[in-house]
Amino acid sequence: MKNLLAQRANPDVTSALSGLFPTDSHPDAISFAAGSPKESLFPVKEMQRAFRDAIDQQGAHLFQYQTSQGNLDLRAKLATRIGKWGQVTTTADNVVLTVGGQQAIELVAKALLDPGDEVAVEVPTYVGALAAFDLYQPTYHAVGLQADGLDLDQLEETLRQHPGIKLLYTVPDYHNPTGITMSVAKRRQLVDLANRYDFVILEDSPYRDLGYTELPLPAIKSFDTQGRVVFVSSMSKILMPALRTGWLVADGELLAAIMKVRFGSDLEATNVTHAAINVFMEENDLDAHVNVLRNHYRDQCATMITALQTDFPDEVDFTTPQGGFFDWVTLPADMDAGKLLTDQIIPQAHVSYVPGTNFYPSRDIHNGLRLCFTGMTPDEIAVGMKRLGDQVKAAVRETRPVF
Repeated sequence: MKNLLAQRANPDVTSALSGLFPTDSHPDAISFAAGSPKESLFPVKEMQRAFRDAIDQQGAHLFQYQTSQGNLDLRAKLATRIGKWGQVTTTADNVVLTVGGQQAIELVAKALLDPGDEVAVEVPTYVGALAAFDLYQPTYHAVGLQADGLDLDQLEETLRQHPGIKLLYTVPDYHNPTGITMSVAKRRQLVDLANRYDFVILEDSPYRDLGYTELPLPAIKSFDTQGRVVFVSSMSKILMPALRTGWLVADGELLAAIMKVRFGSDLEATNVTHAAINVFMEENDLDAHVNVLRNHYRDQCATMITALQTDFPDEVDFTTPQGGFFDWVTLPADMDAGKLLTDQIIPQAHVSYVPGTNFYPSRDIHNGLRLCFTGMTPDEIAVGMKRLGDQVKAAVRETRPVF
């Protein structure tokens, strides 16, 4: 038993997750760490009414055992939504409601992976996905990101050398942690690679509704002709995280495998919450609410980009996201963003971020950092970024020779 538990416990993951969101108790502390939506934008009154109306409509039956796939009406609405905004032709029968997007990722991992299997991930990548995959002690193959998404040339070369790769994980829309969006051409090409090299694509897209200037691109799933793409999304970023409602779309054998492990995890979906979300979508215009979020987050992102341009040294690179929650900053290669955070940034500037090491399966890349801008006002962002920029400038000067 001890050996089995030891195999499943990865100390690197435990360490990464425990230090993912550094805290600072100083009264002037500003955190760019946690990827949290803006609380003041939560539709609290509307959701309160939706819960009440769902209970009034269904009475005691609402609290009875229901179906493992989740509320049928809500699944139908989500199938329609991904059809409209993602160009994915699907039905409620192919939609599974989950406890947040994280459970959806975990279910896919449990359905597909055996210990030691080969998994391809873009780097950097979402740390929660690594936590789900790490339970199976996979052999990771890291694929770099370009300005328009995955480096498909590198991916194909990796596939040629390692034909046993079973799963590829990607966040194609306003990527966590970099903010990068995969181009339509690459989405189509990626499905072609999956068909030719026989692997499954796990498309994780919780931010796809939150583009600042344009509608969502077609989902990778929209190009799927062989049922080898699993689309995952969540209500956490467009409604409220505590609703713990994610969802996935899958087909055929993949869907059957996911439902088989779902039965072993939890026989019931959170029906009361799902019924309330369904009523919310009937009583309110979700797209109008999303537009409010997009406008706010666009302004907050613009403030952060301006600060990166004006308050940070030329030796620092950064992405320019067109949606989502995050910006990615790359320090000079010889700098350690984690050590800089604990030794200098938190104690002197009272600013926090997530060091980039957490987002690599190898945990050996140290000069990147993720900034989240969605939880604060533009003024707070400007103040925090000025403090952070001043400390980064000082650190860069310390590591560069003076002639």
